[in-house]
Amino acid sequence: MPKPEIYITFRLTQPEKDLLREYCEQTGRNQTDVLRELIRGLKRRIKRTNKEV
Repeated sequence: MPKPEIYITFRLTQPEKDLLREYCEQTGRNQTDVLRELIRGLKRRIKRTNKEV
């Protein structure tokens, strides 16, 4: 897999950050991996939404 060349910075509330940290601890995954998976899941949601229209 090629190395990503784009960096995104965004703000979270403390409860959101805590939730992400807790999820990462429970799954043994890092934050980048978890966030990438969530972003990739958007592709499926977009396809599903387009089919419903």
